[in-house]
Amino acid sequence: MPPSARQIWLALGGEIVGSERLNPQPLSSFAVDSRQVEPGGMFVALPGTRTEGYLFMEDARRHGATTILTYADLPELPGSRLQLDKPLPIGALARPYIFLVEDSLAALQKLAAFWRRQFELRVVAITGSVGKTTTKELTAAVLRQRFRVLKSEQNYNNEIGLPLTLLQLAEEHQVAVLEMGTYGPGEITSLAAMASPQVGIVTNVGPTHLERMGSLDRIAAAKAELVRALPANGLAILNGDDPLVAAMAAQSAAPVMTYGLAAENDLWADEIASAGLEGIRFTFHYQDEVIPVRIPLLGQHSVHTALRSAAVGLSYGLDWGEIAAGLQDTTAQLRLVAVPGIGGSTIIDDTYNASPASVLAALNLLAELDGRHIAVLGDMLELGDYEEKGHRLVGARAAAVTQLLVAVGQRARWIAEEAMAQGMPEDRVVLLNAAMEASEFLRERLRPGDVLLVKGSRAMALERVVDDLSGVEAY
Repeated sequence: MPPSARQIWLALGGEIVGSERLNPQPLSSFAVDSRQVEPGGMFVALPGTRTEGYLFMEDARRHGATTILTYADLPELPGSRLQLDKPLPIGALARPYIFLVEDSLAALQKLAAFWRRQFELRVVAITGSVGKTTTKELTAAVLRQRFRVLKSEQNYNNEIGLPLTLLQLAEEHQVAVLEMGTYGPGEITSLAAMASPQVGIVTNVGPTHLERMGSLDRIAAAKAELVRALPANGLAILNGDDPLVAAMAAQSAAPVMTYGLAAENDLWADEIASAGLEGIRFTFHYQDEVIPVRIPLLGQHSVHTALRSAAVGLSYGLDWGEIAAGLQDTTAQLRLVAVPGIGGSTIIDDTYNASPASVLAALNLLAELDGRHIAVLGDMLELGDYEEKGHRLVGARAAAVTQLLVAVGQRARWIAEEAMAQGMPEDRVVLLNAAMEASEFLRERLRPGDVLLVKGSRAMALERVVDDLSGVEAY
């Protein structure tokens, strides 16, 4: 169960005299958005670039918050003000308890680290340029075959989301599976200090966030912070097919297990065959064992996801029957799903985000499917100096895979230009400015048997294309 207001106060360095001070009952939840506060929960007010979190303290109270952690105050808000450098007020304390601190984010992280230390459990941490969330979901599914698992929800992988996940830890949990992202040096080191992982997975190193990070070497150095944080009795699970990831083995005090498609890896796969929208077949190889499997995930890149999850299962002593059962979990396919489209078409919805590597993987999946291939591809953001090259790589592959290409956005013009430069007829390439223009263009053109891939960075809002073109047409 989550910590109580009393435990929070002690964790932050406060003192309590007398057993009746502060509520000893566990809080129901933690939230940084006042609209997500649950009755009996805690609201953490954070400073922001567009608004200030403390301005929503009253809204949090109306939603049932009994404890508030804030860096500023609303004098008119009823409740007991508690400051670390002052004694608790004499007499009865009125809720909500309002904990006043200089830095509410630092306090949240300190509290999360304290709460993590209350539990003897194993922690798996996952980082990499792409594939973190699907790996987290599939790894949790595998481990659930034997253990009670806590996993980070959605993409709670940063300095705010990870502490919120750790505060959900309870006595029932035996393993936590956590995603760790980064925009710069030192961030994963900080996350690892809070979570204390024993197992670390690095999926790959690619140009995602290159605009902020500056170079692939700097991205690799940031991801390697997880490897360096592992204890000597832990395990680093590294993508042996990615040279930048494989090189991290030299930085690990923990033993290393590599995975990939090459036979030189500790765990590897071959005999890969697409089953279309039904998933993919392949064969695991581990030591002297040869295990054929089929999983419901889409695309050949999903083999690497399965390898990562299987490696964790093996490291925790699961047998191949348990691992195979976990790999069948269809809920792990979060970001690349097939939905019915209008006119008898099928839509491959991969709109969560986009990088050159993930778009190329999605186009490779499209190539495996029967039907006329159509792609709506939007801008890929934060690529820095790799921006034009990354878009042109996608355009070249789109020319080889699709029969109709719809490019959306200013940067996507490079996709369109390169597709035509590679020989795709101009009348099969369309360049548009916005998502709804794409859905309007395609609404009268989709027909039975068409397979439509939709993918782009989140800022392009291409999920609107999926929403508009999926399901039954309105009469």
